[in-house]
Amino acid sequence: MLRLPAFTFRLPATLEEACSLIANEESTRLVAGGTDLWPNMKRRHQTAETVVSLMRIPELTGIHDGNGSGELRIGGTTTLDAVESDPLVYLRYPALARAVESISSPPLRNMGTIGGNICVDTRCTYYNQTEDWRRSIDYCLKETGSICWVAPNSPKCWAHSASDSAPILAALNARVRLVSTGGDRAIPLEQLYRNDGIDYLTKRPDEILTEVLLPSGSDDTSCRSSFWKLRRRRSIDFAVLSVGAAVWTDSGGTATEARIWLGSVGSQPLFARKASELLVGGKLEPERLAEAGRLARKVATPMDNTDFLTQWRGVMVERYVEAALREIAGLPQERFSPQHGHLLTG
Repeated sequence: MLRLPAFTFRLPATLEEACSLIANEESTRLVAGGTDLWPNMKRRHQTAETVVSLMRIPELTGIHDGNGSGELRIGGTTTLDAVESDPLVYLRYPALARAVESISSPPLRNMGTIGGNICVDTRCTYYNQTEDWRRSIDYCLKETGSICWVAPNSPKCWAHSASDSAPILAALNARVRLVSTGGDRAIPLEQLYRNDGIDYLTKRPDEILTEVLLPSGSDDTSCRSSFWKLRRRRSIDFAVLSVGAAVWTDSGGTATEARIWLGSVGSQPLFARKASELLVGGKLEPERLAEAGRLARKVATPMDNTDFLTQWRGVMVERYVEAALREIAGLPQERFSPQHGHLLTG
C-alpha cells in the first residue's frame, strides 16, 4: 500500500489566511479535491512540508451569473460534478459541460475541482509510475534526473498537458483570477500555461486560482462550441488528444471568429491559429473544415509520452478537429463521436 509522507495539514477559513500561509513558503502546496496531489505525493512525485487546503473557504466555491453582467463566474474549488450539472453551464456553455463530464469517473468528479483540473500536473509515461519503476530506469528530467526519456537529446521535459477543461475554456476566451498577498490579477486562461513539462504554469507559487470567468460573448447565444476527446477507454483514462473549438458567425452563416485549441499533444494547450484563421470570412463548408483539420495537425507535437502510437495520434488530430467543426456546423458526423451524456445544443 502506498502511503502519504508526513506533513503539516492546514485548513484556513478565509482566502486572506490561505494567501498568508503560502506566501514565501517554498515547501508548501495547495490542495482542493486532492485527486491529483495525493496520488502524486504517495508515489513521491511531489513533496511538501505543509499542505494548505482550500476547501473550507466559502467564497471559492459556487457558480454565479456575474451580478447581471452576463459573465459566468465559477469558483476555483467548485467540484467538477457541480460544474457539469449546473444549468447555467449546461445551457450557456454546453461544450464546457461536455468536457468536464468526460473527466475521469463520477467518484473523482465528486471530489476534483475545476481549479485543480486547470492546474493539473503534466503527465508522461516515464514519470507517472511507481517509485521503484522510475528508479529502475533512472529518474527522468521531470523528477531528479538529467534526461528526458521521451526525447533523450532534448534539453527540456516533454511531459504533456493533462487538463481537459483548458482547451475548451481557452476556445471560449475564459479568464482566471489569481490572488496573493500582493493583490489579484485576472488573465486570459491561455496565458496561464507555458510550453515546459516541468514549469508548466505561469501562476506564481504564492498565488491562488480563485475563479474562472466566462464572457457572455462566448455563450450559446453568441457562438457554437464543441469538445472532442480521444482516449483508450470511454471513462477514467486521461486524454491522449482533446479538441476544444468555438466559432462565431454572422446572420448569413459566415464565420467572423474561430478558436481551435488542442490538449494533450504538447506541454501546454496549443492554439491552432492558422486553422482558426482559415475559417474566418467563409462559411463552414466541408472542404474548408477538412483543410482546417490538416492545418491543426501541424501545430500538434504528439510524442512517446502517453498511450497510442505518436504517428496515429497525429492523424487523429486532423480527424478530430474536422469532426468537432462538423458538429459545430451541423453537418453529419463521419465517425463515432465521444460518448457523453450531454448533447451539444444551440
